[in-house]
This record gives sequence, C-alpha cells and structure tokens, in this order.
Amino acid sequence: MNFLYPGFLFALVSVAIPVIIHLFNFRKFKKVYFSNVQLLKEVEQQNSSREKLKNLLILLSRILAIIFLVLAFAQPYIPLNKQKATILNNSVSIYIDNSYSMDAVNKNGSLLDEAKRNAQQIVKGFGLNDKFQLLTNDFEGKHQRLINKEEFFKALDDVKISSANKTLQQILNRQGNILTGSANKCSIIISDFQKNISNLAKLDTKNDIQYSFLKLNATTLPNIAVDSVWTLSPNHQPLANERLVVQLKNYSDEDAKNIPLKLSINNQQKAIGSINIPAGKTAKDTLNFSGLNSGWQKGIITIKDFPLTFDDSLAFSFNVDQNFQVLSINGNLAQNYIQALFAADKYYKLTNNSETNINYSDFSKYGLIVLNGIKTPSTGLAQQLKTYANGGGTIVLFPDLDADLQTYNSFLNALSLPAVQALNTSVTKVDKIDLQNPVFKSVFEEVPKNLNLPTVNRYFSFIEKNNATKENILQLPGGKLFFAKYAIGRGNIYLSASGLNQTDGNFARHPIFVPLMYRLSLSGGSEDALYSTIGNENVLNIKNITIGKNQTLKLSAKQFETIPEVRFANGKTLIYTADQIKNPGFYNLSLADSLIAVYSFNSSRSESDMHYLSKTDLANLANRSNLKIYDTDKDAVKLISGDNQIGQTLWKLCLILSLIFIAAEILLIRFFNNPKKTI
Repeated sequence: MNFLYPGFLFALVSVAIPVIIHLFNFRKFKKVYFSNVQLLKEVEQQNSSREKLKNLLILLSRILAIIFLVLAFAQPYIPLNKQKATILNNSVSIYIDNSYSMDAVNKNGSLLDEAKRNAQQIVKGFGLNDKFQLLTNDFEGKHQRLINKEEFFKALDDVKISSANKTLQQILNRQGNILTGSANKCSIIISDFQKNISNLAKLDTKNDIQYSFLKLNATTLPNIAVDSVWTLSPNHQPLANERLVVQLKNYSDEDAKNIPLKLSINNQQKAIGSINIPAGKTAKDTLNFSGLNSGWQKGIITIKDFPLTFDDSLAFSFNVDQNFQVLSINGNLAQNYIQALFAADKYYKLTNNSETNINYSDFSKYGLIVLNGIKTPSTGLAQQLKTYANGGGTIVLFPDLDADLQTYNSFLNALSLPAVQALNTSVTKVDKIDLQNPVFKSVFEEVPKNLNLPTVNRYFSFIEKNNATKENILQLPGGKLFFAKYAIGRGNIYLSASGLNQTDGNFARHPIFVPLMYRLSLSGGSEDALYSTIGNENVLNIKNITIGKNQTLKLSAKQFETIPEVRFANGKTLIYTADQIKNPGFYNLSLADSLIAVYSFNSSRSESDMHYLSKTDLANLANRSNLKIYDTDKDAVKLISGDNQIGQTLWKLCLILSLIFIAAEILLIRFFNNPKKTI
C-alpha cells in the first residue's frame, strides 16, 4: 500500500493527545465509613474494573478515529500490478470538441453543453493539487498551460462553437506537449468523433499517458450543405450577363426535394432556384444574373435546411473591372490588326509597346499580352513572359516569319514551346477546327456544314516532342499545328504558326479571327479563388501593388483588424493570413484609405458530414492497453481521483472507519456501565 500525500502522516503524532488525557485524568475517591462494609467493598471492586475497561475502549476508539482520519487525508491506495508508485499528483489534459457538429442536439441538449458538463464532473473528482489543461479546436495560446480547478472552470465557461477543426492526431500531439514531467499523465478527449476527425490511420500515442475517449451521441438528423460555387468565366464586365454554378451536397440517407436556393449580390437578391438532391450525392444548378457595376462584389448563396444551419450559406467575392487591359508588343513591320480589333470596344484598354521599348514591370496589370510579329525576341523577354504566365496570365504569339530561326528557337525554348523546323511557303488551308474547345463555346449558334476556314500562304512547321500540355484549336492538313494552346503554370500561351501580315495569309481578316481573340481575352482574366476556407493555409493573390515606406496593408472586418504578412512573387502580391481568420464572412484589404480587394472566408464543409466513428473504429485506431473508450449513452464514466492511473484508492474506507470509531466513542460514553440511581 502507498500514499498519495504521505506528508499528512506526520499528523499521527496527534494520537498522543487522547493518551495523555487518559493517563492524567486520575479520579480521587473519598472514603465513607459504614458499620458493615463487606458488601460495599464487593460492589466497589466490581465498578472499578468496569470503569477501567470503559476508559480503555474509549481511548482505543479515539486513537483509531484519529489514525484513520489522518490516513484518509494521506489517501492510501493499492498500486496496479502490485508495483510501487512514486507519483504524487495528476496532470490532466481535457479536450472539448467545439466544432460546428457539436451544435447538434440529443436528449440532454446540445453536444457542446453535454461535453462541458462531463468535463466539469471529471475535474471535480480529482484532487486539489492536480493540474489541468483545457484544449479546444482553436488551439489558443492561453490554453497551452496547466491550471488549477478554479481556473479550469472559468475557462470552461468561455468555450463556444468555433469554425476551426482539428484531427485526432493533432489533438493528441498537442496534449503530449503539455503532459510532461513525473506526474500521473491523463489525456481525455470529449467529442462526437465525426469521421473527419481521423483518416483511420494508427494513432501515435505515448506509453506513459492514460488515454480516455468519451464519445457523445447526437440525434440523427439530415443535412444539406452549400458545397461550392464557381463562375463560368474568370472575366467579369460591367452590366454583362453572368453565370454562376452552385453545387449542393446531401449528407443524409434520404433524397432531398425542392431545396430552395437564393443568390444575393451586395445585399440584393439576384436569382432564386430549387433543386433536388439524391441521398448521399451532389447536384449542380446554374444561376444567371446581370446588372453589376464595376468594383468588388459580395455574393452569398443560401439555402433553407433545418436544424443544422452552419453550412447553409457560402460567401464569395469577385471584382468587376471597369476595363480590360491588353498589351500588344509589336515588331517594326507589324500591321495594326490588333489595334483595330480592341479599339472597337470601350471595355478594352489597349497599350502598344515596341519590341525595343518594353516595360516589364507593368506585365502583371494586363489580362492579355499579344506578341505581334516581333523580329528579335530575347530570352530575357521570354523569362518575363514565363513569370507572367506562371502567375495566371494569357499570352498570344503571332511570329514574324522572316525572323532568324535560331533566335526564334532560343526564345521558344525559353517558353517551353516547340522549336521551329522550317518555313513553309506552299499555299494551304486550315482543315480542322475544334468547336468543342471553350474558346469557341457559344460563338456559333449553328455550325455550317461547309465551314469556311482561313487560307495560309506561309507558316512555320514545328518539331513537337511533348504534347502533354497542348490543345489544338486550328490545324493544317496532316495534323500540323496552326493555332494551339500550351499550359504554363497557372496561365496559357497561344501559339500561331503564321503571322498577321497580308503576305502570310488571310487569318487576320477572316471572320473567325475576331471571336477567337475576344474569347481569348475573356478567358484571360484572373482565376483567383472566389473564396477561401478557414483553417487552411490560405495565400491571397492580388495584382502587384506598390506599398509606400510608411504604409501597411490592413485586412479588416466587423470588430476585426490585422496586418497580414506580405510577399512579392511572379509579379503578384501574396497575402498570408496564417490562422488569424476565425469567423466566416467578408474581409476588406486596404492600403491607407483605398480599398484594394475584398476576400471571403467560409467554414470547412468537413463538419457537414454527420457520420461518426464507432467504439470499434476508435479502438482500432490505437489498440493500446492505456486507451479506454466510453460511450456516454451506454457506459458509466469512471474517471475520478486518478483511479485509472494509480489503482484502488482507500481514502473513502479510512474516512468511514474514522466515523465508525467516533460513533463507538459516543456510544461507550453514553451507555457503557452507567450506574442507575436508586432511592
């Protein structure tokens, strides 16, 4: 047998108090003379013997009462496996799952409230000298320390539902960092154990920590979530028709019918719909709207699905540009077809640069760069264009067919494009067009049987080795390249085998040229995400901006403001939010008093799947003897006073025995050998 608090054993010296009282409590007798005392002597001897026995029993009761009371405070226990334990205190880390799924209810109320009640009862069962850690999905800095009972209860009252969520292994690792030293170490996880909490891989646990999983059970409820949204064009024009695709997911085992859907832009309703979703499946709907002015747009998709509502809306944002910037880098002999094309529409703002006077620093502000018959392209220009394409830019290359082939091949090689094999001067005609390509989508209402295609007088033939990133749009006889797309990074380069001069052919004057170039420009807008997910390592992209010496970028929302980390790469400004964003909604990025961008954040949809791990699933994750799993609906949870760590405690028995001996003392004094008065 061992003691949790052996220091209390020094209080056993108090046993001397009743002993001293017994030894020095002498009673003086007074002699009384009678004529015949023979009978009285016998009575006196008999009473004296009983009195001594009574005093000894009272003394013994007092001694034992004090001894067992001291032992109760020292808390004796029998160690597990008869091993001697030297640990005196307990260090307990209690994780409260405060993710959105804990907002579900059962017969005891919300799961979060039940989790907090369980945590409170567990902590009450431990000793005064034990220390506790409260851990939630937020992984807050103030929770990375051990505290006493009173501090734990105060911190427990502040736990609220959060958009953050963590995996089971992340939680155990966090607890392992705080559970160190020589104390009894106990990890307690209180959660509904949604399946998203683990990828079912074996957990990495420690041998010196006792793990306990408390599984809460929610009432089974159907749930529909707004899963994602995206636009069909990355480019947005003022007052133009827009199409937004909405995807909903049904996480329940029953079909969902006539789910109402609403789209709002800048607090104005723009479209409504209704959608049916099969059980466990996703469904898409396309919403059409128009009438947007230039500037940043704040959109929200909402559905009506009770009682789980945390995933019934999804916020997104995008920018409607007042104009679309196009850069044309022209050779000395280049003709003005590009100028005539984009000058006809006020939406396009065309900038012309000579190939001998190029401003590389402005590349990032253009949505489309056209290389129009440049004769001596340099590898330096190629590197700048590659950086622009990697950042999501669109490039169209119309070569100068009279240029030096070696110079052009060096340029094309730097852009990861096929090299020129030879210049062909035989007149031919384009014989294939990919009308299914997104470039031509919605261009033709009806495709004519004998489609008139461009005639080519001169063109380059290429040595094509790697066609993995190539998409043929227009082809010459024999499958030769005439106009094709090559993906580079996040952007695209469109390569033409012929130039735009009249001597090269009629491509620039052909009716197909205008819709082709307009569609390329419309696909050349920013492809930045419409929204970000809270908890992910989000990097926000914006066009390259200049920050003054005493200026800083600020990311702000209602009752929130932070200065994010800023980096510059590939002609763009990168904004790093780390874990500063906690709540879904819209966040404004501003420089001084100017609005730079609007970003939207949404909660992760991983919490929408209301399916849970079973006790068997949890047991298979660790398969360790130091792991105990409790189902709060079926099992009696026994996690008090460190019983799971030290073995069988005996302090309650000692306290009961102490009370028994106190009661025995009282009974001895009152009823043992009390003389009866006679008259």
